[in-house]
Amino acid sequence: MRKILSLAAIGLISGSILQTATAQANKDNSMAKKNLAAYHVIEKAFQTGNTSEIDRVVASDFVDHTERGDMDRDSLKAMIVWMHRENPDMKLEKIRELADDEYVMAMRRYSGTSAGEPGMPPRGESYSMSSIEVVRFKNGKAVEHWTFMEMADMIRMMGPQMGTDNK
Repeated sequence: MRKILSLAAIGLISGSILQTATAQANKDNSMAKKNLAAYHVIEKAFQTGNTSEIDRVVASDFVDHTERGDMDRDSLKAMIVWMHRENPDMKLEKIRELADDEYVMAMRRYSGTSAGEPGMPPRGESYSMSSIEVVRFKNGKAVEHWTFMEMADMIRMMGPQMGTDNK
């Protein structure tokens, strides 16, 4: 009888631990899905130029770590509008996405026709660049962003400014 009670107790404890672990995994998974959905709202804004949903998914104290220094949410919205205006045919290829309860990491390939803005090929030339986007989330809103671009793409895009040609 003692063996049966011991086995039953072990079974109950194991079941409770498994249930708790499963509940935590489902909670984390739902936050990861929420973060990824918020990231897709930001991505859609870059493709359409429409920033009306940005405040819903980007925190008011958002920091975008850029090569020009740290920028805020208003700077992000201005960049979205500018990027869409200067690159209306920009296409985005999703290579890979990873999300958890705090971060979304995405590998992307961007391509289109240059409007000739600084740091891009001359007007009318096509461009293609790859990047890794890293966004940190808190309470379902983006609070920080970093972009990492392949050096070869950056040098090719900078062209004569970097002492190379655009080929």
